[in-house]
Amino acid sequence: MYGERDAQRVAGAVVWRREAPPAARRSRGPVRVLPDGCMDVIWTGGGLLVAGPDTRTHLVDDRPREPAGPGGRSRGAAYVGLRLAPGSGPRVLGLPAHELRDARVPLDALWPQRRVRELVERVALAPDRAAALEALAAGRLREAPGDPLMDAVAAGLRAGESVASVARGAGLSERQLHRRSLAAFGYGPKTLARVLRLQRALRLIRGGVPPASAAARSGYADQAHLSREVRALAGVQLSVLLAEA
Repeated sequence: MYGERDAQRVAGAVVWRREAPPAARRSRGPVRVLPDGCMDVIWTGGGLLVAGPDTRTHLVDDRPREPAGPGGRSRGAAYVGLRLAPGSGPRVLGLPAHELRDARVPLDALWPQRRVRELVERVALAPDRAAALEALAAGRLREAPGDPLMDAVAAGLRAGESVASVARGAGLSERQLHRRSLAAFGYGPKTLARVLRLQRALRLIRGGVPPASAAARSGYADQAHLSREVRALAGVQLSVLLAEA
């Protein structure tokens, strides 16, 4: 059971919710979370967690986390998250994105524990936990200056421009672009371009576009190229990935 919507107070962010009922847990394995160039702040029921930018698939185990209730039924794991657009995470969290690459870290490992306890209590008591996460991020973004140059880099790569073209447009050498991309996105522009291209192709396929056409429209050489990238970044064949979704 998964749902998402555009954030109302944080530009480019997405609010998402996921709850895994016991029946779904028994019939399916771990949930496959693909790289998307984003960083997430997640309410897990027991606290706040930060998910760094992924370079590979992350498997989430949704086994019940709460004791069995009346009738012996245990509740599935439940999450509320705020997915921050590429480049926004470091402004919210106050540290370079590459320090959290492929990581899942409790927020109190990054910020003072007393401050995090206050935030956890605030989110726990909020009538709308997603809105509370948005308020947290919006407050941090007001205090941290944006970087229009790296926003333009992310937009160019998302649109399918080449790394060389994006570097020229930003007035940076490819080495300079790589260094700044590590801090903003967690990895270099070539990796970000691969991740965003795969997401672009999957959106088309899930929208009904045949894989061969989606591959061509997303910038792959052919469908075989897309299939290789799916295996490299998702860890399974395209048919398996689509069946899971």
